[in-house]
Amino acid sequence: MGNHLAPFLAPEGYAQPRFRSLVQELRLAPEVGRASWRAVAVRRELRATPYVRRSPARAGEPVLLVPGFLAGDYSLRLMAATLRRHGYRTYRSQIRTNVSCMRGNTALLERRLEAIAARRGSRVRIVGHSLGGMLARGLAVRRPDLVSGIVTMGSPMLAPGTAHPVLLSATDVLVRLTRAGVPGLMSEDCVGGVCAREAWEESRSPLPPDVDFSAIYSRWDGLVDWRSCIDPAARAVEVRASHVGMAVDPRVADAVVAELGIQRSAAARRARRSA
Repeated sequence: MGNHLAPFLAPEGYAQPRFRSLVQELRLAPEVGRASWRAVAVRRELRATPYVRRSPARAGEPVLLVPGFLAGDYSLRLMAATLRRHGYRTYRSQIRTNVSCMRGNTALLERRLEAIAARRGSRVRIVGHSLGGMLARGLAVRRPDLVSGIVTMGSPMLAPGTAHPVLLSATDVLVRLTRAGVPGLMSEDCVGGVCAREAWEESRSPLPPDVDFSAIYSRWDGLVDWRSCIDPAARAVEVRASHVGMAVDPRVADAVVAELGIQRSAAARRARRSA
């Protein structure tokens, strides 16, 4: 466990992946290959489709994509492209690199949600990868008036402190850089102080019944304990992918599309019952 992480972030019952589990992340190469093949197939299909039939019907609620730790919006570009092909309006988080304090990023994303909801006149669904999913979980608790549902991918919500030593070492480096005066990075308070405690408690609070929640996980995840990604409040969905590869593998993108569809159907049923 990282030297600066609070003990409550690593509860008993979860195991830290061993160094050799990084081998699982070698799956990223074929996952990128599948993504490239999918992109080629989509371009061929578009060329064969008349222009007036290329735009799918809009699926309704907008979708905000939130990247994982050390990543930025660029990491979810392929995911966004898949969602748009299925009619979803996608929005970037405006996070260039997810290395800042969770409280600061939560405030940034909250303002982003307010702007999107005002523009579209509806609540927003959030798709978050890894740390991005943890941010989504907290936002859904804080602002259920803005969030209609979340889909997390490889997000160790139950035990973030048991992540792979490589990730925890990166956290320690960020804390040391902050101590050295580098601005805009995680501080010790962000991972082991009051800020960490507030973010943890918010992310573990119950969700309102009208906020849908799907948690995608993989037993082949080489960076977090897959069991820590299954929130009891969520609909659990298993995929076969590496941790990093969840952001690019088209099979995971298909699973996200399916979950968003399931969530929309559930929301429609609730609306009919309350009418």
